[in-house]
Amino acid sequence: MPRRTNPSESSKGPCDTGDVDNETTRHLQEEGIMPPRKKVRWDGSVESPHEDSIEEDSSSDTVEKIGLAATCQFGRVACAFYDPVKCTVFVFEDTTENKHFDLTKAFLEQASPDVVLTSSKADDNFMDVCRDYMDSSGGTFQIRPHKDFIALRGRDRLLSLRLLSKLPIQDQDSQLESDPACEPRNAYDFMRQRKEIGGDPMLQKWNASVRLANFASVETSPLCLGSVGALLEYLVRARAVAELDDEGVGGLEIRNIEPLPLLNVMQINADALFSLQVFEDENHASIHSDRTKEGLSLFGILNATKTTLGRALMREWFIRPSMSLSVINARHDAVECFIRPDNIPTATSLHGHLQGTKNIPRILATMKAGKSKVSDWQGMVKFAFHALLLRDALAELNHAGGVEIVRKLLDALDVAFLREIGNAVNETIDWEESTNACRICVRPHVDEELDNLKHIYHGIDAVLSKVAARVSATVPPDYTSSLNVVYFPQLGFLVCVPMQDDWHGEGGIKVLDGWTFQAHMDTHIGDLHPAIVDREIEIVQALQERILSYAHRIGRVCDICAELDCLLSFAAASRSYDYIRPQMTEENVIYIKQGRHPLQELVVDTFVPNDAFIVGGAGLGVALDDISIADDDTEEDEPYPQKNSIVVCTGANACGKVVFVPAESARLGIVDKIFTRVQTRESVSRVQSAFMIDLNQVSLALRNSTAQSLILLDEFGKGTLSAGLHLLASGSACPKVVATTHFHEVFHDDILSPYKLPITFLHMQVLLARNLHEQVIAPEDASFTDGDDNEDDGNGLRVTRGDRITYLYKVANGYSLHSHAITCAEIFGIPRRVANRARRVGELLAKHEICQLLDEDMSDVERRELEEAEEVCRKFLAWDLSRDAREGNPPVRDVLAEVLGRSA
Repeated sequence: MPRRTNPSESSKGPCDTGDVDNETTRHLQEEGIMPPRKKVRWDGSVESPHEDSIEEDSSSDTVEKIGLAATCQFGRVACAFYDPVKCTVFVFEDTTENKHFDLTKAFLEQASPDVVLTSSKADDNFMDVCRDYMDSSGGTFQIRPHKDFIALRGRDRLLSLRLLSKLPIQDQDSQLESDPACEPRNAYDFMRQRKEIGGDPMLQKWNASVRLANFASVETSPLCLGSVGALLEYLVRARAVAELDDEGVGGLEIRNIEPLPLLNVMQINADALFSLQVFEDENHASIHSDRTKEGLSLFGILNATKTTLGRALMREWFIRPSMSLSVINARHDAVECFIRPDNIPTATSLHGHLQGTKNIPRILATMKAGKSKVSDWQGMVKFAFHALLLRDALAELNHAGGVEIVRKLLDALDVAFLREIGNAVNETIDWEESTNACRICVRPHVDEELDNLKHIYHGIDAVLSKVAARVSATVPPDYTSSLNVVYFPQLGFLVCVPMQDDWHGEGGIKVLDGWTFQAHMDTHIGDLHPAIVDREIEIVQALQERILSYAHRIGRVCDICAELDCLLSFAAASRSYDYIRPQMTEENVIYIKQGRHPLQELVVDTFVPNDAFIVGGAGLGVALDDISIADDDTEEDEPYPQKNSIVVCTGANACGKVVFVPAESARLGIVDKIFTRVQTRESVSRVQSAFMIDLNQVSLALRNSTAQSLILLDEFGKGTLSAGLHLLASGSACPKVVATTHFHEVFHDDILSPYKLPITFLHMQVLLARNLHEQVIAPEDASFTDGDDNEDDGNGLRVTRGDRITYLYKVANGYSLHSHAITCAEIFGIPRRVANRARRVGELLAKHEICQLLDEDMSDVERRELEEAEEVCRKFLAWDLSRDAREGNPPVRDVLAEVLGRSA
């Protein structure tokens, strides 16, 4: 396999140790004794003041191997690998893996590692997949002890990287006043110099834990942390052997940490899945149960699968959506075919047949282990029966010639082998006898030897009677008066005679001479029941081997049936919730007409749909060509005026800001990554504050987004628009951003002009009902305010004291300068006086004139109230409470009423 070279290795000088320069080294460089060090930038470029005089030695390039550490336990897989060219560690979070290990094969092929490390406790099948891949590619496969893959040790090693633990030095002139080379006089000097030279270890670890979330979300992925730890340990060992340098993890040249983006798979992390409510676990209704169920979520409303494999496959599609247009269009073709009115009965029949199938892969695994039960064989027969019915039902579908799933299923459902499986099992196993005997029994006329044994066994009563009569004729009358012949399946035949009194003596039991009839019966009849069971086991074992020879074909049919189950579930949801097929395009655009939120519309009486239009790569300095959006109702294309990558939505509180499909029509481009800053997942185990967690989410989006990414920011403090402006500077790499904010100060004094920046501004419309029963709707393409009684916004719209606000949930062009928070507060019972004061203070804050509050004069009413309060306080302080009321003083209640100026 080709090897990758590390450019940073060839550029290292004899004094390039990668550590921060100290005072002595800088003096030597200034005096010319030591040559100046080369500066390695983050992008990998190398600068040297004597670069022209240094001859580049190509022979000094060293070859480094690509190492990958991966593990798979309990159906979840994670990995991490190091790219020596980019000096980057790529991490893959804990993700559910299927039985074919498709995810494992995908990241192995994408990384093309030279060395693969895995844990000794990893899944055996996972090890086989990794071993087979490395054998075919000529690489090295190592099984490391499980202690190298412990999550806690991996986290400590990860936090020890210089990339995370040491912050960039901003001030190079700030040096130590004392000589670091001097000997410490006491322990306090030693600890102080240790902090000044190397930094506080606890502070470095805290900085590293905070900065780690800026690069990748691995804190909740124990398998991923363990893989990273094993990878770093391997890199340290390799560096120590190659360079004889044992600086530990801190000496590794790692410039970046990135999530591993799989090819043709959308990247969506756990925070985005949680914020968008793709999955929602609810506790069981019973307090005695620890099980959870799916709540109100996107997966919950779309999941109508009938099989276990179908549910697992749909969950995999939600976690790792496909980015292939051919795959997406094939699924859309199938759903469109199934929701046709003439195909609805057939689609319902198909779903019913799928419900009759069992978890066949589990049954095959049970058969391979030799632990199959009667129910497993019944499930195999039902599978063959319903598979044949599926094939017959597929022939009844109309306009299904171009549907890929129908074509694949017809090719996989071979009538001959399905009938062979069903007939072989049904004609071999006796279901009634198996149920009664609680074991697998074989039908008559399947095996002649077995039939003879069963015939003898079922006629054993008559045989025993004849044998008993014949034996009694040979027994002397004085030996016993009666005898009995008994057959035990586990022991054989026994002749029972009554115990005589004289046999209790010293002579013992008297045995007749030549009494050999027991051995004679064992020779001719034997132990019938064990012989029958053994023969049935042999027959069932032969049948099992015959069925397992079709295991590969059966597994392929199950996979296609699971895919059909998911598509039928999507079709059922499309019919129930009135979803439409979007037009998929290679353009980096999202255009939705009359879009609806799939969850919100289920919990409200009336949902107001809205339009959305956003393009990717429309940053600063990018001139986009005119983009025309095809309209279904007209023949001509309708140009959309605002083609921007960033959409900022402002508006009233409690109004909602949602622009999602399903819709009346939609034109969607491919999205490679989705990042969100919607909800904050706090925990006492995390050292970050809530705002720090929000910053980490935004930093993760800024570092890893591309022009095809989608970023959703919901009221991210006062940094929402700052993040958007940073993305605008990316130019053609600017992702699609939808941001909601109440940071209206940026619209004042032309700080953020909607006419100079390529940003689309929207707001949520409201209806203002005035005292004179006049209703006013905020005009489109105009900003508005809710100022004082005499304040006008320039458009003839004022919000007076008696106004009532009604949220219309309708998106309109332009931005709003107010969120109507004061009106919301009054609706929920805040006094009008407090609300007016808050409005006044808010206006001063927006104009940066808060100091005017210090110059305000009190009104006459306020002065009078303050004087009255002061008089009450003085009377209360002058009250002597040491005197007893029994000395002729008035009661306490009367004195208190007098102090407060009230009658007793």
